[in-house]
Amino acid sequence: MATKTKVSKAATLREKDIAGLQAEIKDLQKAHFGLRMQKATQQLNNTASLGVTRRDIARAKTILAQKQATAAAK
Repeated sequence: MATKTKVSKAATLREKDIAGLQAEIKDLQKAHFGLRMQKATQQLNNTASLGVTRRDIARAKTILAQKQATAAAK
């Protein structure tokens, strides 16, 4: 996940529909929870991955909100 750039990640997310984005957010939140548990048990080597997943969640939520706003406007 960290190998993708912001542009390609956002472009990939924009291609998905609302249900796909919601599923992606759920998957990212599960991954973030797993990373938090690894950090709590001192098993996480790369703590920067927490910030990366948090930003990925925010990016997906932003795109979801934009898509929902355009769907409501139509």
